[in-house]
Amino acid sequence: MDFSVTPAQLAQAYGLGNVVYFPQSGITDFDARSANFLSTVGLPHSEVFVSRENVADPYPADLDAITLGSRFHHYGMSCPAESRSWWMLGYLFTSLVAMDPTSGRVYAFPEGSSGYAELHRDVESLAHALIELRKLEIDHDNAVDPEELSARFKRVVGGFDPTPFADEQSQWNLSLEELEHGIW
Repeated sequence: MDFSVTPAQLAQAYGLGNVVYFPQSGITDFDARSANFLSTVGLPHSEVFVSRENVADPYPADLDAITLGSRFHHYGMSCPAESRSWWMLGYLFTSLVAMDPTSGRVYAFPEGSSGYAELHRDVESLAHALIELRKLEIDHDNAVDPEELSARFKRVVGGFDPTPFADEQSQWNLSLEELEHGIW
């Protein structure tokens, strides 16, 4: 499968040691494009996007720490019924990020909220946004104007997938607002 986001772009932005690959799953209804992307391109691991889980953090042998239903139950949290089979991808800022393995859509579960919001149309869009976020971080460290960085991020990421900015309260919109107000 051809992807717009390549393994080389992800490795260039985050370094090869900070790319997490997901094994191909035997689940029959897993979106093939998403499965292929996660196993061949992967997702970054950084301070802003923590991919998956720390393997040193032990879980009981019978816990499926990947699916949200099992994970939420383990921590005594309620999980919306429709999202119980979704897969945890990681954490973005203060939101848990999960993917519906059937549709490939990516969702955010904001901290302190009992609901979720669609974050990206697919994992490739998430990876694209994370590469652009890394560029934004570097330019921010080099004192580029925060409003300019925010506008560029919205233009480039929104041109690839408008979903991240469709909800005014999305994780991306809130984070860019913080950037523009000097909270970073």
